[in-house]
Amino acid sequence: MSLATVDAPVLPPAGPPANAVLSERFASSPHNPLVLADLKSSVESIVQLITPTSSTASPRAVYDGGYEDLAKQGVRVRIANGAAGQTGLLKAWADAFIEDMVSKGHRPFQVAWYLSESTESLALLSRGEVDIALTYIPAAEDQVVRLGNAIERVYAFRDHFALVGPKSNPAGLKDEDDILMMINKIVVSGDADAVNPPKDRQPTKFLSRSDRSATNTKESQLFVTIGQLPWALPNSAWYHRYRCFPREALQLVASFSEYTLIDYGTWLDAPASVTSALKAFKIGSEDADDPLLNPAHLLLGSRLPAEHQSVCKEFMKWVMAADGGQRVIETFSKNGTVLYTGPP
Repeated sequence: MSLATVDAPVLPPAGPPANAVLSERFASSPHNPLVLADLKSSVESIVQLITPTSSTASPRAVYDGGYEDLAKQGVRVRIANGAAGQTGLLKAWADAFIEDMVSKGHRPFQVAWYLSESTESLALLSRGEVDIALTYIPAAEDQVVRLGNAIERVYAFRDHFALVGPKSNPAGLKDEDDILMMINKIVVSGDADAVNPPKDRQPTKFLSRSDRSATNTKESQLFVTIGQLPWALPNSAWYHRYRCFPREALQLVASFSEYTLIDYGTWLDAPASVTSALKAFKIGSEDADDPLLNPAHLLLGSRLPAEHQSVCKEFMKWVMAADGGQRVIETFSKNGTVLYTGPP
C-alpha cells in the first residue's frame, strides 16, 4: 500500500481541562454514582498525565517478559503510544520480544511504555526522550522522517476508527449512511437541538478529545470534508472538547449519551458496562481508501542512546516478522475478537 497522504487540517484548539468542566455534568447524570465517581477519578488522573511539564517524560509501565534480576541490563527500548498501550498490545509485544531475544542468547532487559497521543509521541521521539513511536498520523510521520528525527518507518498493523454513540441515536443515523453523511447528520441535529432543546429525548452531542491525537486529527478531517468547523464556535452547545485518552473518552460518552470517534481496538477492549450503553454506527474496513482506516506505523528515532541501538533495531525487525510481532497481532484478542490486522 502506498504511504501517500493528504494534508492534515488545522486542528481545533484544546478545550478547558476536563476536571474543570465535568462537575456539573456528573452531578446531573442519571448513571450509577459509583461508576461516575470512578470515571471522574480516572479523568482527573488523565488530566495530570497530559498537563505539559518541563520534566523528562516518565514511563507509564515497564515490561520485563517475566524475567528477574534486570538491575544491570535495565530498559533498552522506550516506546511512546496511546491506544495500543491501553489495550495491552504493547505489553504483549514487549514480553514476546524479550522472550525471543533471551532464547537467542541475549541478556534479559526491559521495555518501557510512555503513554502519549500520536502528536506527543512524535515530539518525544524527536527530542530523543523515547526510542520508538507507534503512531497513526501519516502526514505528521512524514515530516518527522523528512526532518531527520526518525531513521526508519514501518507499517506495523491496521487499526480502524469507529463512530459510536448512544443507542437512542438522537441524530437519526442509518446503517446505509456513509461516514460523511453520519457526521453531517450529527452537525444538523446538534445545531437544531441547540436552538430548540428537545424535551422528550437527549440532545445530540459530540465529544472531541481535542488533544492532537490521531483520532482528533481524523475527526477534524471529517468535519472539514463536509465544510464544518464546529471548534470555531467558542461556546458550541453540542461540540464538547475534553482532553482524555481513548478509554476515558468511551466512558464519558457512555455516561453522557454523546457521539464520538474512537479507535476500534479500544472499543473491542472496553468492558460491557461501557459498551452496553452505546452502539458502533460505522466501523472502518480494510479498504485503503476508507477514511476510517487507521494505519499504525512504528518509527525508529535518530537520537537513540548507544546502549539502546542494537536492541531497538532488532525490535523493528521483529515486529515485522511473521513469527514475531505479526504473530502477536494475529492472535491478540479481547472479548473473543482480534483487535488488529496486519499491514497490507
